[in-house]
Amino acid sequence: MLVDLQDSPFSVRHQCALLGLNRSSLYYESAGESKENLLLMRLLDEQYTHTPCYGVLKMVAYLRNSGYAVNPKRVRRLLRLMGLEAVYQKPNTSKPNPEHKVYPYLLRGLVIDHCDQVWSTDITYIRLASGFVYLMAVIDWYSRYVLGWALSTTLDADFCIEAVGNIVQRRQCDIFNTDQGAQFTTPRFTQPLLDKGIKVSMDGRGRALDNIFVERLWRTVKYEYVYLHDLHTVQQAWLGLRDFFHFYNHERLHQSLNYFTPADVYLKKCSQKTEITTF
Repeated sequence: MLVDLQDSPFSVRHQCALLGLNRSSLYYESAGESKENLLLMRLLDEQYTHTPCYGVLKMVAYLRNSGYAVNPKRVRRLLRLMGLEAVYQKPNTSKPNPEHKVYPYLLRGLVIDHCDQVWSTDITYIRLASGFVYLMAVIDWYSRYVLGWALSTTLDADFCIEAVGNIVQRRQCDIFNTDQGAQFTTPRFTQPLLDKGIKVSMDGRGRALDNIFVERLWRTVKYEYVYLHDLHTVQQAWLGLRDFFHFYNHERLHQSLNYFTPADVYLKKCSQKTEITTF
């Protein structure tokens, strides 16, 4: 059962700090989309997760076949609002900034054979009952262990920078891989990694599989948690995702890990033993 923040003896500011939430996120309300548009966005999100190759016209056909009278202009606007772009076969939640440096992709042909060799991150859309938020996570490629995650009501770079900064204070990898979005190409994100001797790798444009393990993580999060629950508030989403990521790391068996959990591999089989607390 969720605790009403207003009934707690702690101040709202203190509670938000403990949860890792900005106060603006706590009071977040929908930006004004109609109930029908929010419903269409839910359907588009589910269909996109199932068929990321669908462009605007196929999405229009899908919605019309489902009984909704939509036109391409409306569907295109909603997809852009959600950050979905079929050309890249992945959520295009990050737009490039031409003034930022783009680093080469370093993982092609690389044998991943130990923990903390490669980490990667990405951002995805998470629906709420009357709006949406954005989720980013950092995953260790070898173990599939989620080292940390964060929610935001906007796509600015700050929540990504803060989240990764918290992790690299405790751990360090050899290579950190991202897409070419402005959140990850800004020197505010890349320079702290470079200063620690971490190599920065970025997906090639239009190559959805360059960050394949994060893409698989998003499918798991949505099919096994988001689509099974009606999330009404950012607080509820944060608490639910906290529990889900603990389940994902410590209880969910992975066939690719010989039916061990990510925590079995990352915390028990690898040399580092102290668990990072997700935020």
